[in-house]
Amino acid sequence: MTKRYGLRDDQWERIKEMLPGREGTVGVTARDNRLFVEAVLYRYRAGIPWRDLPERFGDWKNTHRRFSRWAARGVWRQIFADLAQDADNEYAMLDGTIVRAHRSAAGAHKKGEPLPSPNTTKLSD
Repeated sequence: MTKRYGLRDDQWERIKEMLPGREGTVGVTARDNRLFVEAVLYRYRAGIPWRDLPERFGDWKNTHRRFSRWAARGVWRQIFADLAQDADNEYAMLDGTIVRAHRSAAGAHKKGEPLPSPNTTKLSD
């Protein structure tokens, strides 16, 4: 079984106490919160419909139903809010090797446009 779309142990440790259905909380104890969260991550990271979830995650209808219930209760919003407070911004880093712009964005002149003389400045377009 591949862990390409799964959680690392340190990631799981960071969120597991935020989830409903854990032992010691009010209500029904979930069978496997980690498998469920990994199913949701797999679905979104792979860009597949719910019905195409691999069988190892269980019945896709139950997974979708549980996802929808958590969304309606604000569970996902709370998890993201908590994680955003301590973001490492690893994926927010940009540099010139991955950002492309049209050459005119750097001030290049259009074809056929005369070059300005060095002694004049352009005041308006």
